[in-house]
Amino acid sequence: MTKQELYLKTVFCCMACDGNIAPEEVALIRDLAAKEDVFEGHEVQTLLDGWVKQINTDGTAFLKGFLRELSAQQLPTDDQLTLLDLAMRTIEADEQIEYSEIKFFKKIRFRLSVSDEEILDRQPGKEDWLLPDIVVDEDPVWASKRFADIVLNIDSGTLPQP
Repeated sequence: MTKQELYLKTVFCCMACDGNIAPEEVALIRDLAAKEDVFEGHEVQTLLDGWVKQINTDGTAFLKGFLRELSAQQLPTDDQLTLLDLAMRTIEADEQIEYSEIKFFKKIRFRLSVSDEEILDRQPGKEDWLLPDIVVDEDPVWASKRFADIVLNIDSGTLPQP
């Protein structure tokens, strides 16, 4: 998996971990693909469509698989910080931060080697996101979440492609 694909999958998983993909989260992907070129060289729409099908079929196993994939990555510090920035931006995009999203962020953060200080240098004021209030090395549990209904609502056409 390329770094750009990992970034996109991180954004997708942060969008989907609460069981709903908000229009603001889709708008964030549009902006990232068009303006920041974070997913350079990838067919964003195709990847997202495939992941929507997978999460609707596999449910929480998809998110657990992502966390396993992330654990296997050897990313430089700057790439880890970029990944965490993208995760935070995605979670905040719809301005409705659910604790399930923060818990998922903490599970992502646990799988990376950057320090809290490095994260807070780039994301000041996010100390609450880093509190050790969950068991981060356990598999996440989404007992009340149904993923079979996740829909990627793209109202104005497809996402830009490279």
